[in-house]
Amino acid sequence: MLTTVTIPVWLLILVLLVPGLAVLDRLVGPPVRWYLRRRMERVVARLNERLERPIQPFKLARRHDMIQRLIYDPRVAEAVADHARETGLREDVAFDLARRYAREIVPSFSASAYFGVAIRLARWLSTRLYRVRLGYVDEAGLSAIDRHATVIFVMNHRSNMDYVLVTYLAAERSALAYAVGEWARVWPLSRLIRAMGAYFIRRKSRNQLYRRVLARYVQLATRNGVTQAIFPEGGLSLDGRVGPPKLGLLNYILSDPPTERDVVFVPVSLNYDRVIEDRILTEAAASGERKFRGGFLTGAAFALRWLRRRLTGRARKFGYAGVAFGSPISLQRFSEGRSGDITRPLASELMARVRENVPVLPVPLVAAIVLSAQRPLTRTWITLRARTVVETLTAAGRHVHLTDGSADAAAEAGIDMLLLRGVLVETSEGLAAGQGQEALLRYYAASVGEVSPGGPT
Repeated sequence: MLTTVTIPVWLLILVLLVPGLAVLDRLVGPPVRWYLRRRMERVVARLNERLERPIQPFKLARRHDMIQRLIYDPRVAEAVADHARETGLREDVAFDLARRYAREIVPSFSASAYFGVAIRLARWLSTRLYRVRLGYVDEAGLSAIDRHATVIFVMNHRSNMDYVLVTYLAAERSALAYAVGEWARVWPLSRLIRAMGAYFIRRKSRNQLYRRVLARYVQLATRNGVTQAIFPEGGLSLDGRVGPPKLGLLNYILSDPPTERDVVFVPVSLNYDRVIEDRILTEAAASGERKFRGGFLTGAAFALRWLRRRLTGRARKFGYAGVAFGSPISLQRFSEGRSGDITRPLASELMARVRENVPVLPVPLVAAIVLSAQRPLTRTWITLRARTVVETLTAAGRHVHLTDGSADAAAEAGIDMLLLRGVLVETSEGLAAGQGQEALLRYYAASVGEVSPGGPT
């Protein structure tokens, strides 16, 4: 018992270090966590003074507490019992499965990460890649939204830049909670996205227990006033058009709407002179399958190449990015006088407003004009035609972004961008689509609509 034992110094340090850290955590941990929590509360209080829509306490709750609240919710408990009965699993096993789904879905919002890192990064990236322009904005409608209402931005999905661009433009309004797909569940990207308040969803899951856990989280977030942003199309547009809505998230919200506050949907329309993923998307459209050639590594390689060109002074902006904020739709007002499920009519109305406000930018404008002619065109012919098309689109209520306020300058900017990428080529007869580039022209022209000598049809 009293025999001397010789041990290495490193082992002695390790033996003393483990209990020392435990004691330190007990003594120092609580006050440190209290200090950090108080500091975060002060930061949030200052942010809420300048934000149009304050950050709700629900969004600031600790992730562990939110997971516990979700899995012990009566409706989730009911879903667990139903799943156990339908599959023959023990209830404790089904409960553990629901807990795993909750951990996968629930974000860990950090006000410091969102406003200190994400907003600045979004602003820097948006303005370095594009010339960002606001199209139609219903300022009166947006200003009239009740401060206590839950606001949900409903957007068309053109590019993965949509998240970045709208985060930047909505920075003065509120902190957005996005629903993001499986592409973002890649470490370390997933940790950053969770810290920004985004929640992960399995878009193709048919598991009823998973869907009910997800639905309950969305309902709790809506009930507690969390500002959200959703893409009803369910994925990136493969053909450049605003696609039909998928009703999943909208149905979750409308199946249990809050009674103590209104829910207001704001249609947001986006367009780009260059969609970074355009070739990947058009290839997927041609194959008839939503399988993308690119992935996280492809995107990282693209970013590194762009950064290298940026550092060497050879990087050029990708033209314009246009965003429009349409007239809001109040759920309370929309549901007045209607009976039954209103998910489909509401989704149709929202997507119609998104579609009609998509900004017309120089590249889509030129692409639509070139496709309408079906023959090589001179620069002069395109610029003259652009004047007529712009007049017709403007008369129809479409917002057209004109470079330097001129249709001629917009046409020249669109031509130069398409020539630079090889989508258009110079021939002896004029400008024509490059070999194999017709799909890209159709992709960009789709956001404008068909163009005829008298204007769009």
